[in-house]
Amino acid sequence: MSPSSSRNDGAASGSGSGLLHLRTLARNRPHDILIEPDADARAALAGVLGITAVKKLRVSGALTPVGRVDWTLDAQLGATVVQPCVVTLDPVTTRIDEAITRSYVADPPALPDAGEVEMPEDDSIEALPDTLDLNALLEEALSLGLPPYPRAEGAELEGAQVTEPGVAPLTDEDTKPFAGLKDLKDKMDKGA
Repeated sequence: MSPSSSRNDGAASGSGSGLLHLRTLARNRPHDILIEPDADARAALAGVLGITAVKKLRVSGALTPVGRVDWTLDAQLGATVVQPCVVTLDPVTTRIDEAITRSYVADPPALPDAGEVEMPEDDSIEALPDTLDLNALLEEALSLGLPPYPRAEGAELEGAQVTEPGVAPLTDEDTKPFAGLKDLKDKMDKGA
């Protein structure tokens, strides 16, 4: 994906690849980030994410040096996407506005070797890369911001009952184990 990038200090410009070589960036000031993919790049991204369209897409923010080697990225993702409704398959347009925060550290906390690992409290910490791929960051942030079950207005999922011919379909009441006991108790109370 080839973004249309613009910056006032040149760190994200150049090849237009969206790759930032962190070792070559000046460490005495923050670096502005702006990524606005063109129509072709947005269409390619929609295909990768399995959605209908990405109408608008922009990431803007700053990459700030921390200490001697670490970096912090604070940015805002703004996007307008179109996805098929999970009920009707009609197009559903959604506006996404998400904050993106990442801490790129040379010495990230070690993950335990145990089979069951708890999610760390701060999931924004990542190992310091030599090259920061802004396009990959944009794709990840957008995929995490997508509604998992988009629904068109008024779309309702109605219960379906499927069974073999000649057999009564199973209802929700049939699956409740104590539903028949109330009927039995009522019959016994009437007979007493």
